[in-house]
Amino acid sequence: MSNVINHSLLTDFDIHLFRQGAHYRIYEKLGSHLIEVEGQAGTYFAVWAPSAKAVSVIGNFNGWNKAAHPLSPRWDSSGIWEGFIPGVGKGTLYKYNVVAQDGRHLPKGDPFALFWEVPPNTAAIVWDLNYEWQDADWMQARRSKAGQEQPYSVYEVHLGTWRKKAGATESLNYRELADELVAYVQDMGFTHVEFMPVMEHPYFPSWGYQITGYYAPTSRFGTPQDYMYLVDKLHQAGIGVILDWVPSHFPSDAHGLADFDGTHLYEHADPRKGFHPDWKSYIFNYDRVEVRSFLISNALFWMGVYHADGLRVDAVASMLYLDYSREAGEWIPNIYGGNENLEAISFLKEFNSAVYKEYPDAITIAEESTAWSGVSRPVYTGGLGFGQKWMMGWMHDTLNYFKNDPVYRKYHHNQITFSIIYAFSENFMLPLSHDEVVHGKGSLIQRMPGDEWQRFANLRLLFGYMFMHPGTKLLFMGGEFAQTSEWSIERGLEWWLTQFPYHKGMQAWVKRLNEYYKNTPTLYRKQFSPEGFEWIDLHDYQNSILIFLRKGDETDNPVVVVCNFTPVVRSEYKVGLPAGGQWREVLNSDESAFGGAGFHQNGELAAVDEAWHGRSQHVVIKLPALGMVVLEKQAAKTTKKKTTTKKATK
Repeated sequence: MSNVINHSLLTDFDIHLFRQGAHYRIYEKLGSHLIEVEGQAGTYFAVWAPSAKAVSVIGNFNGWNKAAHPLSPRWDSSGIWEGFIPGVGKGTLYKYNVVAQDGRHLPKGDPFALFWEVPPNTAAIVWDLNYEWQDADWMQARRSKAGQEQPYSVYEVHLGTWRKKAGATESLNYRELADELVAYVQDMGFTHVEFMPVMEHPYFPSWGYQITGYYAPTSRFGTPQDYMYLVDKLHQAGIGVILDWVPSHFPSDAHGLADFDGTHLYEHADPRKGFHPDWKSYIFNYDRVEVRSFLISNALFWMGVYHADGLRVDAVASMLYLDYSREAGEWIPNIYGGNENLEAISFLKEFNSAVYKEYPDAITIAEESTAWSGVSRPVYTGGLGFGQKWMMGWMHDTLNYFKNDPVYRKYHHNQITFSIIYAFSENFMLPLSHDEVVHGKGSLIQRMPGDEWQRFANLRLLFGYMFMHPGTKLLFMGGEFAQTSEWSIERGLEWWLTQFPYHKGMQAWVKRLNEYYKNTPTLYRKQFSPEGFEWIDLHDYQNSILIFLRKGDETDNPVVVVCNFTPVVRSEYKVGLPAGGQWREVLNSDESAFGGAGFHQNGELAAVDEAWHGRSQHVVIKLPALGMVVLEKQAAKTTKKKTTTKKATK
């Protein structure tokens, strides 16, 4: 058995940065790395465990012998243990045996492991990240569009349940997803996918939100290179990749980060700050600079190594408030006596600053459910620095409005109009996420009132209203074809439903909405600005009708949106217009191709020079029951003068 060679990849400058909390590429030095030392191939190991009495590497290469391969502590008091073990190659299973000061032996997975065994096994695997990317065109295009307003229509996906095989008993692997998922998302016209956490997690029903392997895509679906292939194929198809990222908490599994060196290394020691009462998990200690390095390095790792186009940060509200989900006496006020978590606020600002400095063409998105000010405002103005924020208020109000029987909607008109009051206070994304179709809430189609026809008409109207409303869009998988059952971690989506006309029509409607949204700059150039929106009529609560205008730049055609939230057809409904001339119906949720009645199309319309809705022109339209009509101003036609030449005469 070879001995451990005293060797280091860490320079004095690395240690300086690490101890300052400013080493944002620490994954290049800690963890396991396949290298050569003195002509011998093997693996260099390095782990941060400052309170440990001893640390050794155990694995299938040494019979899991705790004494065979001890690591050495660095002389600089950094708390890092390291060493090179010749002969340990790619695919080797390993853990660290950490000896605590009280004598306990703690077999720990590598916090920086690049690959893990398939759960429930818990060993890390020595691996490399070699891969020949083919997405240069996508990455260049992404850079060229940095800072520009862009359409974001995001398809939220849980990789393990999007589609099943082998009689619905097995998940697709990364390479199978690279064929089936990529083709589907491209056909449906979504601009991005958002993956629920791909990072390694021991418990499948946690949906990925209880992470132990922050630096590894889950091995359930293949190798790191297989996952890279999936991202690569998405990029080649013109589809961006947003990853759910969870810096808010981590599980208590024995092989994970909790009690790592026999102390509360990654988490707060005081449970009033270090333990989450809802999720029974540990909260990171954001005041510890090495923990900040671990997390910010992790964010940049997924952006750089795995070409992620964005990170959606989970449970930001739980990070911002010390009293989140806690009763009086169960939390500790900050130094000013308030409930704000000052360390977490500082961390989030540093995280966003680091991401946008390194990847100004990427996006960070906050799942933040409170009225915290400036979530998506720049750090230099006092904001948290996120690019976008989930508009949870819009989601709750909209779903609550739609569940009402239409006969009562006139009494709840403020629910559907209120969002515009604060729509431009942040850069909002409108989410209809996985959280809205679980835990007894029912599927989206189940939450719509009325008979079958009305339920589908309501859902088409909901999606149409969502796509026309200011802000970017997110829809959880299955919603696009009106899955009838709640999403379950135990089974795949109900793809068989798409053979039925209503479900197939819903799918066609979402595809058409994506197409129109992406190809209509009016809808996204000013989606975060009040200049891009104007009410035409928000007061017709008796008929539960809304009319609004979307505006882009001067060169963009204005778009008028008319929503009828009742099952009553309005065959001659006047709509005031911002300009005269020719208008054309570009969307109608009642088309037969989408599962509608198909009787109330409008086609080309000429504005009438008569005032209505406080405007000098109007059109009269057919407004379908539980339907949406979208009108677009047509550019004035120019006619060329014919020039004639006289024939010469003799």
